[in-house]
Amino acid sequence: MTVEYDTERGTHTGILAAAEAASPVESVDVVARELKRRFGATSVSFLITDLARQSVVRMSTAGEVGTGESMETVPLFGTVYGDVIRTQRLRLADAVDGDGGQRVIAPVTNRGDSIGVLEVRVPADPDRRTLREISRAAHTLAYIVIANQRFTDLYQWGQRTAPLSLAAEIQHNLLPSSLSCEAAQFAVAGALEPAGNVGGDTFDYALDRDTLHLSVTDAMGHEVNAAMLATLLVGALRGARRAGCDLAEQARRAHRAMVDHSGGAMATGLLLRVCLRDGRVSLVNAGHPWPLLLRGGRVEEVGLRVNLPFGVQPQRMYEVQGMELRPGDRLVILTDGMLDRRSRLVDLPALLKDTQELHPREATQILTMAVLDANRGELKDDATVMCLDWYGPEPVRRDAQTGASLTQASPSLFPRPRS
Repeated sequence: MTVEYDTERGTHTGILAAAEAASPVESVDVVARELKRRFGATSVSFLITDLARQSVVRMSTAGEVGTGESMETVPLFGTVYGDVIRTQRLRLADAVDGDGGQRVIAPVTNRGDSIGVLEVRVPADPDRRTLREISRAAHTLAYIVIANQRFTDLYQWGQRTAPLSLAAEIQHNLLPSSLSCEAAQFAVAGALEPAGNVGGDTFDYALDRDTLHLSVTDAMGHEVNAAMLATLLVGALRGARRAGCDLAEQARRAHRAMVDHSGGAMATGLLLRVCLRDGRVSLVNAGHPWPLLLRGGRVEEVGLRVNLPFGVQPQRMYEVQGMELRPGDRLVILTDGMLDRRSRLVDLPALLKDTQELHPREATQILTMAVLDANRGELKDDATVMCLDWYGPEPVRRDAQTGASLTQASPSLFPRPRS
């Protein structure tokens, strides 16, 4: 469906039409040409978030930097770019070269998944209409990038600020294509900080009409062997889920895949199904650490009965247990890399309380980075967190004008952000 938001010239429609006619690698070029034509922009850049979500990488437009050459990497923490992603709100900043004009920086986001930011340099003091249309152009760019990344490695290349090992490449490709998602009833996000020798962690989610599926798994071992086990496990779980299997059958198929094909290896996992109509949760715990529940300012472990890990014989039927979410709850699922000896230097309950005002998108990053710091930057095992915020079963209209719910976004780090 095409949506025209400007009846005079149809900027949104014009960008989409131009993107369809252009090469998949020219998404930024299409937006740049339109904004230069309409608002006299002197430069337009797309800065894509890197895989670690710690920086953004400036993607070039045609005639500038090509694939394989160096590109500018900008840290997020303490910068206007980081503040735009945190708050999901457009910001104004001075031109960096002192030649006048202003930089307009807008979030490039889809359903709460922050893809990056769009930076547009325009003449000084842009009016509200200009700012509104730049914001909408950034939202349009999110859809263009999502559609076009199926056909090119350009955006994957832009996200890689450090080389990936073979094991890390496999592991990265097992993750959901969007690391966070917002809906009327919830927001969910995951973060994975790989160990230096990659420990086989994965997380996954999928949304049905009335159900949110979540899983966090941890395959034994390290490097390529662990990544291959994780591939086996995720493939079995996704296949069972997509076949419409209930939670117990999903767990049984994951176990069977490990028994039949892993050569005696095992994996832990926590599988969840959240009913969007009432907040009831069904869970299967296959040897996995207990999740944490933040409710009313208090953090408690969700004490689940623990079945044997996937792949361990003999295995009885997996037990499906239940719990109920209340509006305002935050449920946090971890792997044991968040809980090992040095990681325990991090007071996770206290950190969960300290980050409760943050969107899951930022909270998961802070949790994994705290564990990384506690391990002096050298994890012995992957550290993975998945965070689910439950707003309630009542259908609430999301503020989706810019691709994210502004009412649920993280607060600004700056006391007086320019806007």
